[in-house]
Amino acid sequence: MNYRVIGNFLGNVLKIEALLLLLPFITGIIYKEEESVYYLITAFLTLGIGLFLSRKKNRGISVYYSKEGFVSVGLAWIVMGILGALPFVMSGEIPRYIDALFETISGFTTTGASILPAPEEMSHATNLWRCTTHWIGGMGIIVFMLAVFPSNGNSMRLMRAESPGPQVGKLVPKIKDTAKTLYLIYIFLTLAEMIVLCLAGMPLYDSVCAAFGSAGTGGFGIKNDSMAGYSTLIQVVITVFILLFGVNFNAYYYLIRSKDRKNAFRIEEVKWYFIIVIVSIFIVTMNVRDLFPDFGTSFQQSAFQVASIITTTGYATTDFNIWPSLSKAILVLLMFVGACAGSTGGGIKVSRIVIEAKLVKEEIRRFIHPKEVRRIRLDGKSLDEQTIQSVASYILVFMLVFIVSVIMVSINDHDLVSSFTSVAATLNNIGPGLNLVGPTGNYSMFSDFSKFVLMFDMLAGRLELYPILLLLAPDTYRKI
Repeated sequence: MNYRVIGNFLGNVLKIEALLLLLPFITGIIYKEEESVYYLITAFLTLGIGLFLSRKKNRGISVYYSKEGFVSVGLAWIVMGILGALPFVMSGEIPRYIDALFETISGFTTTGASILPAPEEMSHATNLWRCTTHWIGGMGIIVFMLAVFPSNGNSMRLMRAESPGPQVGKLVPKIKDTAKTLYLIYIFLTLAEMIVLCLAGMPLYDSVCAAFGSAGTGGFGIKNDSMAGYSTLIQVVITVFILLFGVNFNAYYYLIRSKDRKNAFRIEEVKWYFIIVIVSIFIVTMNVRDLFPDFGTSFQQSAFQVASIITTTGYATTDFNIWPSLSKAILVLLMFVGACAGSTGGGIKVSRIVIEAKLVKEEIRRFIHPKEVRRIRLDGKSLDEQTIQSVASYILVFMLVFIVSVIMVSINDHDLVSSFTSVAATLNNIGPGLNLVGPTGNYSMFSDFSKFVLMFDMLAGRLELYPILLLLAPDTYRKI
């Protein structure tokens, strides 16, 4: 294990976090809030630690092997949470550090699970920091770092450790240019949403926070009722944008290149993503029709909640906890499906579901035609055995982590639905679940032990399990 390369990597990550902490500081100055000073103090502390860790360089300092890449990424997200929680405690807005850490990790992992009963009572600086963690966590701070700092051929290992989905590839020959391309698309869509929300009548500050939360598919609300208090037009705008952020970003890259434009419409995952969304909206709309005054309202509310859940954003415009069992069952299933690979959403990912479905279909076909040999294809290309095996093993490990987490959280003796959906909502990076952790509830009632379990789930879900599991494996730290 090359600890110097890991230290240098963490140092660069903390420099970026220190820069981001200036955003809530400036916001606090604008609104004349005393809480702003704590963000400046934390920024200097984070910068100091970052400079210390990255102070030494040697000829091999930038060489990342698979083990160092996964460990570096896993540690980076943990360290960001540890330092990012300090302003909450210093300001007294979240007095207990464990709660502050839960809130921060929930932010960076774009989970949106909160322990705050009344986010509206928080300062403007604090709410902006909560939403900023969503934005940087959405595309990934490692991708951001690769776009800013000098990179090398081994940087793909870092990107693979953080990026969601069964396959990670380069959009352009150089990984640095790929990272820049991703972030330029991300920034453009974020700014576009801010502008449209402002034109729709949302205040500028609210627009920034809502756009950050939508872009990162995070879902921290700055108001007690999440998005319910805003106009129908604003809710429609947010619905459209969170669906867009749930699309594989490769599709946007193809769309902006005239010679590749046709490829954008050939991505199977994106097709199935919208098919799942449309079918789910239709079923939920019919099922909750009697709860709303007219069909239009029923459709609009159903569309918002389906989009919010499948993209793992977690915003809410109504208490879907009181919806019929069929609608709640669909929403829970969508928690596991998640958005597209290569998007900012969480969950298992549509591409894995599609591949797994094709694998099952092929197994059934083999029983009928045992001598026939057929390859599993995605987007017209044959998938290699390694990719198919990784999808199958990922889903197995995912379910094992889920089952163990539900058992551990159940020690609190809350009702089964609350325990089940709290793990589903954190492991899939969604936020709200059902019953005690529904849209009108929060996670403050859980014990510290359960909060640590749920924080582990948030990190494991965001980083696709293996970087976090690798940190717990004894062999990771042994010399070979």
